[in-house]
Amino acid sequence: MDATATQSRIGNYRWLICALLFFATTINYIDRQVFGILGPELQKIFGWSSKDYTDIVFWFEVAYAIGLVSAGRFLDWIGTRIGYALSLVVWSLAAMLHAAMSTIGGFSFARFLLGFGEAGNFPAAIKTVAEWFPRKERALATGIFNSGSNVGAIVAPIAVPLLFVNFGWQWAFIATGAIGFLWLFFWFAIYHVPTAHPKVKAEELAYIRADPPEPSAAIPWRTLLRYRQTWAFVIAKFLTDSIWRWYLYLLPLFFVQTFNLDIKNFGPPFVVIYVLADIGSIGGGWLSSRLIKNGNTVNLSRKTAMLICALCVIPVVLVTQLSNMWYAVLLVGLAAAAHQGWSANLFTTASDMFPKQAVGSIVGLGGMAGALGAMLILKITGYVLTQTGSFTLLFIIAGSAYVIALAIIHVLVPRLEPANIVA
Repeated sequence: MDATATQSRIGNYRWLICALLFFATTINYIDRQVFGILGPELQKIFGWSSKDYTDIVFWFEVAYAIGLVSAGRFLDWIGTRIGYALSLVVWSLAAMLHAAMSTIGGFSFARFLLGFGEAGNFPAAIKTVAEWFPRKERALATGIFNSGSNVGAIVAPIAVPLLFVNFGWQWAFIATGAIGFLWLFFWFAIYHVPTAHPKVKAEELAYIRADPPEPSAAIPWRTLLRYRQTWAFVIAKFLTDSIWRWYLYLLPLFFVQTFNLDIKNFGPPFVVIYVLADIGSIGGGWLSSRLIKNGNTVNLSRKTAMLICALCVIPVVLVTQLSNMWYAVLLVGLAAAAHQGWSANLFTTASDMFPKQAVGSIVGLGGMAGALGAMLILKITGYVLTQTGSFTLLFIIAGSAYVIALAIIHVLVPRLEPANIVA
């Protein structure tokens, strides 16, 4: 029986769930990107310095850190169906609230609420993947939903300038923030856990649950923090999530200052960058999943994919030496693609190393660490740009973070073995 016939017999409802995760992540990143795209224009309108701008986005990261560490535990308790919906309602309302602000304090408050709401997206999505997919498909499913972040990052630089030019900056926040409420309709209509879902075939449920059984008792944070696997994931997220978020916040400012790019022309360069990132997200997840299906160990498969991604980031250190904007776009796009391939595999190591009922908490802890890393690099960015006006040191940091993170992962978990959880 060929693979197509086998999948038809098993069923594919789990991929519809993955599509919901993809669209939620797309909306998440559209809402997150609006402020970064409008940043150079808002600086002109309100007279902000680069430090003022980084201080405002800093508060998103403060709330993101708080929200992530609490979101994981909250989702483990309340479940993904209700928890994901609540998260989306909070961040959508917060996104729209930006339109009412006119001061640094006001925008900082709106960013804080947005960060707190958006913190629920990735813990909920990773937990949903762990519930709906067997281990051998999780990296691919994660890569697919995570590619929504790049689609959001593609849509935003096209839509936001159009909204800004035609309707003003306030409507850019209102229109994009309102999209999330459409997603809620489909979420409640389609989503239930696999064991309670009326449209999931018995064969597909058996396929989803084919991995060895896992314990169901809740695992306290203090227990999770005893394990090297936790620290490998948390440190890697600290080092690399911060770089991705730095790209989201500072790339518009970099291209404006370095290549005099106007907001009306943001579309083509940023579309190229995030299309490449989208390819990297799916490709990175596909690569490790293919290696596993070919008989390689999870350890070799994940780390091979992550090493390739880490090496592809390094050339971005040269971007400030280029005089041609499109060469810079391609180098940044390669780094963005590599990050997303890296991220798809790093996310999946959480479900490789921990039982399902701990995945939300682990991803939350890692996300909090990434937010703390972003807070640090934003402060460094404000200082460096104020003192030197140059992005060179910042791109050197961005280019080296992934190799360092992979080395730390390998030292702490040389075989990527599951944590032997003892309460």
